[in-house]
Amino acid sequence: MTEVNRPPRIGGWTRFVTARPRLSLLVALVITALAVLAGSGVADRLGSGGWEDPHAESTYATKALEREFPASQPNLLLLVDAGSASVDDPAVAAEAKRLAERLAREKGVTGVGSYWQTESPAMRAQDGREALIAARITGEEKEAGETLDRLAPKLRGTHGPVEVTVGGPVAVRHEMQTIIQEDLLRAEVIALPVTLVLLVMVFGSAVAALLPLGIGIVAILGTNAVLRGLTEFTDVSVFAMNLTTALGLGLAIDYALFIVRRFREELATGAEALTAIGTTLRTAGRTVLFSALTVAVSLAAMLLFPQYFLRSFAYAGIAVVLLAAAAALILLPAALILLGHRVNSLDLRRLFRRARPEPSGADGAAGAQEGRGWTRTANVVMRRAPFFALGTTTVLVLLGLPFLGVKFGTADDRQLPSSAESHVVQQHIREGFPGSPGGGLEVLAEGAATQAQYADYKGRIAALPDVLRVEGPLVKGESAYFTVQPRGEAVDDPAQRLVGELRATEAPFDTEVTGAAAVLVDSKDAIAERLPLAAVFIVIVTLLLVFLLTGSVLIPIQAVVLNALSLTAMFGAVVWVFQDGHLSGLLGFTSPGSIETTLPVLMFCVAFGLSMDYGVFLLSRIKEEYDTTGDHDQAVRHGLARTGGLITAAAVILAVVMVAIGTSRVTNTKMLGLGIALAVVMDAMIVRSLLVPAVMRLTGRATWWAPGTLRRFHERFGLSEGEPAPTPAAEPARARDKVSVHG
Repeated sequence: MTEVNRPPRIGGWTRFVTARPRLSLLVALVITALAVLAGSGVADRLGSGGWEDPHAESTYATKALEREFPASQPNLLLLVDAGSASVDDPAVAAEAKRLAERLAREKGVTGVGSYWQTESPAMRAQDGREALIAARITGEEKEAGETLDRLAPKLRGTHGPVEVTVGGPVAVRHEMQTIIQEDLLRAEVIALPVTLVLLVMVFGSAVAALLPLGIGIVAILGTNAVLRGLTEFTDVSVFAMNLTTALGLGLAIDYALFIVRRFREELATGAEALTAIGTTLRTAGRTVLFSALTVAVSLAAMLLFPQYFLRSFAYAGIAVVLLAAAAALILLPAALILLGHRVNSLDLRRLFRRARPEPSGADGAAGAQEGRGWTRTANVVMRRAPFFALGTTTVLVLLGLPFLGVKFGTADDRQLPSSAESHVVQQHIREGFPGSPGGGLEVLAEGAATQAQYADYKGRIAALPDVLRVEGPLVKGESAYFTVQPRGEAVDDPAQRLVGELRATEAPFDTEVTGAAAVLVDSKDAIAERLPLAAVFIVIVTLLLVFLLTGSVLIPIQAVVLNALSLTAMFGAVVWVFQDGHLSGLLGFTSPGSIETTLPVLMFCVAFGLSMDYGVFLLSRIKEEYDTTGDHDQAVRHGLARTGGLITAAAVILAVVMVAIGTSRVTNTKMLGLGIALAVVMDAMIVRSLLVPAVMRLTGRATWWAPGTLRRFHERFGLSEGEPAPTPAAEPARARDKVSVHG
């Protein structure tokens, strides 16, 4: 019996996702609608902090002081401006005292104090025209924000002879949260239509262009529901919503681009829709699954850090990656099987071309034309491999050199636009008040002690070279605290050095140090302690995953090194622009002169994962060709020809999304968006297009070497996008082996 007319081999996964496509899409629509309901209001439940180590000494001391001495931890500051008069003028003083008494009577407010009560020089401006009223709003972030919303309209504005503006940490956090929500909505309004236009340019077909956008929206809505659920159990940062939007659109579009492009390629060869889906899932589908795993691994490394700011990005990132991959591998095939050849409908590019009949298989011809351009690029690069390898490496290293001068700091009011009220208040305090009020250090003393012992300890603190003055102690039972004003800025190098000096100062009781500089020191220590573990985790898992994909020992090492190298431009730009302040006027931000401690970790994990995403796309196609032909140079050319345009298009679209995020008025979000956009573009256009083919040409066939034990391990457990064409006799057995595993 002949096998000429035997139907194509269709795997179990293909049968599963295409058996009832209409039902699959209907179920997905219902689940998405439920996700919209479940995720509604998620932004209001997210926090705007999370940079501190919850297990650090400074965190313990802060909580203890909040509990025992609420006045020591004011989070609300009222800047009282007397105009041309002095703050000591009787009318000004009387009005300020009335304001302080009114504030003390408000529900949810404690620890009210003012210059007019304490006569502390730290609470009076050097020109004598401004002074401060300080208080603490109690409760968690959401409750504190609601209290601020209730109080602020009654407090700000003109009161007799004084003008009052509202600031302090609680106002900074609340204003930051509000601005991020507004900016995120604007970013989505910018990104979605621009992305759709780019997708139409890539695909030509409006129908094909809408598919990746739909997958991205499903991933974003699903992740919002996941984040809403997580807020019931743990703290989640509001900044994570930006990553949800960026990765939801970016990765979903990447995965859908890869699958739709491969499906259209198969249709162009004359395959039926079901056969094309089977081939697509067996090849591009495996790569998408593998790519999602590598990105998730990079993001999972942030779970190793104690700061909930970083952990929030891991929660959001892992959820959106898995949802994007699931939608691309389940919903997208169902939609494609229903559309069939209609996926090429509504070719809008024809509006810009002269009307003429399109030849059969025009899409495949266009892809071939594009492939010839990338083949020429590969030929040029591989003929001059040493030049391109050395040249691109040198350029990337030079672009990264500014990062050697990085200075780490904490996120403060300077994250906000210069017009933000809480930023204005804090800027007045920085420029006009002595000793950085609100930015001092607090020393908590626990244990029974005499006044003489307190006085002796205070004298030792005052003698430290970086101390401007010491106030206190304020004693309550067996606890007391001292306020220490450092010389200079609140978190500069002398202030950080003073933290160590205070912790090393002997005392007859237990002491813990907190304050902005102490939080920064503890945060840096926590990151430095866990960073090697996170790096080892990312490297080992990446090496293993890339080995499973390629079966090579050298390629995984190349992937890790080249991916890390692709991030140098991003880190150099972050320091040059956001720390040193270049382009601050053009980009509309205030440079604090430092980089928030957790941002480089976040940006590395996200950008490294995205680089691996593009790396997997390229390597899988190279591996497929090498398995088929055994010709190393031809495999590299073929891989770049088939994926160069796809990777570039995906990178441009993701960069557009990240730039839209980068239009935020909050500096950290701007840095995240623009920095990752730069990293993505550099990786796609420099590393994948020039450096990878040059390096693979230099390593030659040795690229694919592996010792016998590892080679046998890969043959048994490894993954690859394609597979050699089986002989007729062997095919039935191969089909039985693969049917339950692959699409």
